This record gives sequence, structure tokens and C-alpha cells, in this order.
Amino acid sequence: MMRIFVSVIAALCAGTALAGEKSSALPPLADRAPEDEIIYFVLPDRFENGDRANDRGGIEGTRLDHGFDPAHKGFYQGGDLKGLMQRLDYIQGLGATAIWLAPVFKNKPVQGPPGRESSGYHGYWITDFLDVDPHFGTRAEFKALVDAAHARGMKVYMDIITNHTADVIKYAECSGPNAPEELRNNAACPYRSEGEYPYTTRGAVDGAPINQGFLGTDPKHLTAKNFAHLTDPDWAYTTYVPDAEKAIKNPAWLNDPIYYTNRGDSFWEGESRTTGDFSGLDDVMTTNPRVVAGFIDIYKQWISDFKVDGFRIDTAKHVNPEFWQVFAPAILDHARAQGIPHFHMFGEAYEFEPAHLAKFTTQAGLPAVLDFAFQGRVRDVVAGEKPATTLSYLFETDAVYAEGFETAKQLPTFLGNHDMGRFAMFVKQANPGISDAELVSRIELGHALMMFSRGVPTIYYGDEQGFVSDGNDQDARETMFPSATAVYTDNDLAGTDASVATSNFDPAHPIYRAIAAMAALRTAEPALRHGQQLTRHADHDGGALVISRLDPEDQGEIVIAFNAGDTPRPLAFPVDGRATQWESLSGDCPSNSAAIGAYHLTIPATGYIVCRAEY
Repeated sequence: MMRIFVSVIAALCAGTALAGEKSSALPPLADRAPEDEIIYFVLPDRFENGDRANDRGGIEGTRLDHGFDPAHKGFYQGGDLKGLMQRLDYIQGLGATAIWLAPVFKNKPVQGPPGRESSGYHGYWITDFLDVDPHFGTRAEFKALVDAAHARGMKVYMDIITNHTADVIKYAECSGPNAPEELRNNAACPYRSEGEYPYTTRGAVDGAPINQGFLGTDPKHLTAKNFAHLTDPDWAYTTYVPDAEKAIKNPAWLNDPIYYTNRGDSFWEGESRTTGDFSGLDDVMTTNPRVVAGFIDIYKQWISDFKVDGFRIDTAKHVNPEFWQVFAPAILDHARAQGIPHFHMFGEAYEFEPAHLAKFTTQAGLPAVLDFAFQGRVRDVVAGEKPATTLSYLFETDAVYAEGFETAKQLPTFLGNHDMGRFAMFVKQANPGISDAELVSRIELGHALMMFSRGVPTIYYGDEQGFVSDGNDQDARETMFPSATAVYTDNDLAGTDASVATSNFDPAHPIYRAIAAMAALRTAEPALRHGQQLTRHADHDGGALVISRLDPEDQGEIVIAFNAGDTPRPLAFPVDGRATQWESLSGDCPSNSAAIGAYHLTIPATGYIVCRAEY
């Protein structure tokens, strides 16, 4: 095994193809559990432009019609499915075994108030849930991508949405001809609560009766019989759809305002979290059984037609838990029937406390969630702002998830993303004046913590090329192909003299090579994917953390020692008493234990060591 591993690392360092050695350590595609994967998250529009003919999505006019403007960060840049397929070698060479694509569904090309328009390049403003956005390609090209990935032993995860659609439904009180000027300019409607504006009156609580016989949306009333009484959507606002958009959504039932909450913009607290419009987007009434069945049908079809391997679920925290209690088992059962027994489904709940995340695996019944708690704590520790116990306390709370550690090891872990910003940016913000060498080492340390601890490591595209980002959201969505966007091209990248103005698919980049080596090690060692995790040491006033991963078959121990400090850290800690000799998997591991049940090593500054016990 060690000789195979060394040959893999040699191939990575030489920049050569890995042939079959890297994937041979993994089970066949259908037998791989979620924790066997290393996910690469990519926005198709920002990755590679393989077909310039689809840059405008077949739409005539200006950028306010087709949404394409490569000089503006908020508009389509030109990336597509063909481009992504052309770069599968690059993604696989990094060690990724699964690709998570931002939504590929057909979007409203442009929306937003005058002067603040932007495009649906990100994929979250869906109008047609059954087709691919023409800026990205076609259904045939999506199938070709999935098939090509599967042929390589790679999985494909779709990013899906059930919470909202594009902004199509309007409210006369906010955007009609008699609406106040300040509301028309902001294109926002204040949230109107269920208490003040019940479903059974038109307007305020003392308005004219409507929807007589409707008993509300409490969990005990989520029946087709009850929702049959809900026929008038104007309980809080007077809804209307512009003539040009009356039939823009697909499936057709989504064009009816009765299937939306129609209460104005969420303020992210209380009931508005699940019944308010997400920044003006049409909030779907996911309490309605017709909506539940409709979304199950939509996403079953994508599994049947393309045999995708998983769903990342956008804005899961903004959907009522009863929806997930029905949706999740229906989708998992359908995937199994389609020959996909390990379908990976994980929700996005933008929460940083484990208890808040865990309820989506307990109360809501989702198999997994994105591990924002991990992201926040790794960011704090690696940036040098908090001690290593910040992470050890996190791992102690894994018991709160539905199946404890078995669920925790399937949580996708990540360092940054398209919403919050890039990990390198957080490190730079916490360390003004940091040198490029230290920035690179801290980026690598963050990836090591993600790659070797429990969970499913998720790499945000471009991080492996030293992308830094100026901020969150649009500022963290640079193109991998040459950019013409000034806010991107003026960025200093970590570990290279290149810029976003050039193509950035360099397998010799030091961060790419470091991540590839970590991925090869994780792939080669079952303990690093499936093994129980123990905390061996965590500084309460420093950055040293030591964990062990135990082989699921023979309980053999791998020790991983991390050091976020800026000086080498000598350390002694307990280990399995059977382990008297050690083998270096990464870094300089002492060959002998200091005493029975104890091991002593020195962790390099802003570095890590991986050691395997020999019995």
C-alpha cells in the first residue's frame, strides 16, 4: 500500500496523469458512500467558456435582455457545460471525485430595480425547473457531462431549489402605478405577518372574508382537503403577474400565485424565515401538498433522466420542516430505485451553531447539511484568532446530529463559498500585511483540516489557484478563464504571479499540488474517510490540534497534527498503546513512540503532519 501511495504522490508532484492508481483505492461508483467523496464546487458560468455561441443564451438585445456582460461581475461571463466537460482532467487531477454544480436550470436572464439590475448567471432565479439554461447549454450537453464524469468514476451533484423562483409575481401596493415612490425604487415590499394579514381576509385582519374554510398552515392542517379552500392569493398584498411573464414558469402550475406565500420580503426572523420572499424572489408555499408533490416530481425526473448522484439543497432553512419530511425519503427511495443507493442529499442552512444545523437532520429529516459550524471554526483557528479548542469543542457536539458521528462524517465541510467569500480573504483580513508564503501555508493548513477530519471535504473552485476575493457574493465569483472584470483582474493571487486576467488552470500551482497530495492520501486511507475520530490534544491558548482517525476494520490509528501557530510546536499526546512504531504519510514523523501509549512530535509552523501507526 505504501509503495502505491508513494507512486501516486510522485505522479502528482511530477504533474503527470494518475491513470488508475488513485481511483483504485475507492469502491466502485455505485458502492461509494458520501464520505468517500471529495467535492469540487463550481459555478458553471465562472469556470470555462467552451462555446461562445451560447454566451447570450440565444437572446437578442442588450445586456438587460440577455444578461451577458463579461466586464461586469453581476452578469453572465460565458462559462458553460462544454467548458466544464473540457476541464474534467483538471478537476480529477486535483483529486476531486464529485462535482457539485451551481443550478443549471433555466433562469430569468435579468432582474432588479432600474440601475441595480444583474443576471441569473448563478442559477438561483429559476423560471423553468425542467430545462437547462441556454447560457450554459442544453439538456443533451448536461447528459454528456454527467456521462463523461461517470465514465471517469466521478459523481455529479445538482444544486436544487424548492424555496423560491425568480421574481415574477408583483404586489400592486409596492410596484403598481399607485405604489409609494420609495417602494417602487427599492423594489421591496415589507413583510406582512399571518397574524395581521390572515389567509382568510383580504388585507388586514378586519378585511373582507376570503378563503372561507381554510384552517391555516399549522402542521396538522397540511392536507389537500384544507388547501382546496385556498383559492384567493391576495391575503396580504394584491398580486399580479406582468402579461409577458404570465406563462414563463415551468411546470405550468408554478405560474399560479396561489402556490406562493405573497407576504413581502423576509426579514430573516420568526415566521418570515419560511414565509417571506427571499430578497424579492417569489416564495413558494411549501406547506401546500400540491407544491410538495410537484417538487418531488420535478427532481425525480432529473434523477431518472440523468442519473445524477446527489442534490445540494439551496435555502433549506427557509422551508418548513414538514416539506423535507416528505421530500427527502421520496427522493432517496426514487434514487435507490434508479440504481443510486448512496444518493448524497445535503441542505444549506446558513447557521454556525451545531444545534441549529442538527435540527435539519433530526426534525426535518434531511440526511445531511453543509457544515457551516466547521467553516466558522476552521476560519477562526487557522487565521490565528481563536485557540484549537474552538475545533475540538465542535467535534464533541457531533452527537447532536440524527445519527451522531455517522451523520457528522457525511456533512460536507468547506472553507469558503460563493456567498460568504473565499477562505484566503478571511485569512488576509485577520492578518494584515501577511506574506504570500504564510498566506499559502495557511490556505493549505485549512484544506488539511478539511481533508483529514470527519466530513466530506468540499473545495470551492479557484481556491486551488490562490483566488482571494475582495468580499462576499459577487466579489467571490471570479472566472477561471481570462476575466475582463476589473474588480477581479486587480486581485493579487496567493502563490503565483498570475492574475484573474489570465487562464488559471495550472496543475503546477503550489496550492493545487498540495491539495492533490492531500486528496491522494485521503483516497488511499479508509481511516481518513470512514474512521472514528478522536481528539488527542487541543491547545486552549494556542493553535495546535491533534486528532486520530481509526481504521474502520482493524482500528489502526492515523494521527494528524495541525499547528496554526507561527513557530514549530513540540508536543506529546496519548495514542493507542499498541502503537510503538510510526510511518510518515506526510511530514516528518518520529519512527518510535516516546513511551507506551504516548507519542511525541514537532509540528511545523502553520503546517501539519500525518503519521500512521505500525503494530
